Amino acid sequence: MTPLFVRGSFAPALALAAVLLTGCAAPPSDHFYTLAGGPAPASVGGTAPVYIEMLAVNIPASVNRDQLVVGTGEGRVDVLDQHRWAGPLADEIGSALSLGVAARLGAIDVYRTPAPEGAAVYRISTNVQRFESVPGSYALVDAVWSVRQVGSATVLTCRSVLREDAGTAYETVVAGHRVALGKLADTIAAAVRDRQAGKATNC
Repeated sequence: MTPLFVRGSFAPALALAAVLLTGCAAPPSDHFYTLAGGPAPASVGGTAPVYIEMLAVNIPASVNRDQLVVGTGEGRVDVLDQHRWAGPLADEIGSALSLGVAARLGAIDVYRTPAPEGAAVYRISTNVQRFESVPGSYALVDAVWSVRQVGSATVLTCRSVLREDAGTAYETVVAGHRVALGKLADTIAAAVRDRQAGKATNC
């Protein structure tokens, strides 16, 4: 017997298979970013180490979330569910500054840790007023920060606004923030050195 073929009989089956394959496609993968990391703290050798106390960083509520928040112009922002910080953003910024300042001074961050008796400890507080991410344009950190030797009433308070170019890729925006925070760590470390030397600091 000659088998019978019905023209077009396979079309519905092929369409159904295509739908099923589409439904089984893997969901978009999540991407995680960190602001911390960089050079290890310098060796202090036989000299007495510097002690700092990097207090918890305050950040705007609008960016205080796991996801990257990016500006798109005209006052709009997008919250990117597939692009997230490795940890809470305030902690990421705090870790970047702690490691950065410590690396530049050869210091030990004794936040929530007892310092040796009689040691000079420089307390650093940071209030980030703006943390802006605009792909294809810039990454910006606007922070008010202060340095005070524990036990002293003299406080240095400054404001730093750091803006770095960023490409369209989200990785470049994060890289811009890392550079900006590195420059902020430079400035804070220089202020601590001035405090140690009894010199005035120009903000």
